[in-house]
Amino acid sequence: MKTHSRSRAVRTPGGLSVRLDPRALTVVVLLLVAACAAGIALIGTGDAKIPAADVLRTLAGNGTAYQDFIVNELRLPRVLVGLLVGASLGLGGALFQSVSRNPLGSPDVLGLSQGSTAGALIVIVLLSGSASQVTVGALAGGLATGAAVYLLAWKQGVHGYRMVLVGIGVNAVMTAVNGYLLTKADLVDAARAVVWMTGSLNGRDWEQVWPLLALCAVLVPLVLVNARGLRMMEMGDDISHALGVRVQWVRLLLMVSAVLLTAAATAAAGPVSFVALTAPQLARRLTRSPGPNLVPSLCMGAALLVAADWASQRAFGADQLPVGVVTGVLGGAYLLWLLVTERRAGRI
Repeated sequence: MKTHSRSRAVRTPGGLSVRLDPRALTVVVLLLVAACAAGIALIGTGDAKIPAADVLRTLAGNGTAYQDFIVNELRLPRVLVGLLVGASLGLGGALFQSVSRNPLGSPDVLGLSQGSTAGALIVIVLLSGSASQVTVGALAGGLATGAAVYLLAWKQGVHGYRMVLVGIGVNAVMTAVNGYLLTKADLVDAARAVVWMTGSLNGRDWEQVWPLLALCAVLVPLVLVNARGLRMMEMGDDISHALGVRVQWVRLLLMVSAVLLTAAATAAAGPVSFVALTAPQLARRLTRSPGPNLVPSLCMGAALLVAADWASQRAFGADQLPVGVVTGVLGGAYLLWLLVTERRAGRI
């Protein structure tokens, strides 16, 4: 693997050594700028169009009462949910791909999205639950599916290709379960379930923002603290053990974090497909840096989802699409390209 010669270590006053890559840092800054720009454009989009300058003025507290209502009450929560969901999926996908050492190791392939969908469908179809109960059901379904994949893949530790193969099998089973649940639903519940399964940011408000923000505030620092161990684990378990990394403990901790991030994102916006698969790979290609690229993947996921949501509202004329449709089309094309590339390289 080619190393990045321009990387350098910076030691903080507290004695902590931080490895900085100028190219990766530049990519992160540009992705953050792109995510914020897309968010501002999205806030100004709609029946009541608001120029970007007025959006910024309103966010700073200097807008009119009408602008304040449109920006801060109606549109800002949707954009924040999009940023948080995209960031969670990007980081979760990077963790899964790094732990499995496989570019196909994402929640979409491993069955976690389908597991969260099954939890939500159980609440919608069998319990006729409220929106908050559907959120809890999706979170529980994702966690249960993640635990099942981990346990079924365990054999003196969890290894990448075995986890991917188990995940593909679990994904197929959960897809069948979801199809069965839909056949048992009445017309109203089935329509409600299909809308949720598409993946959408429509109607999202502050009720979805705060739980997801609190979870990210806890899990993102926890993941970044263990980034060094994750980077060493990519060299193999034996080398990692020799360097003092508690491999199975770090792997379990990061897997649980990835499952929580993915399940929470799915609970907030539905199963938005392929962001977790594409964001880490695009981030890696931009940074040209080895390792998990956790922060670039997080920023890429946020920028991708908000940009896709803007496209879903503006690129198809009067027909506004759920964001999951846009990410599904783009991500499906990317997955085909990735499979062809991996096959030509002899890795699959």
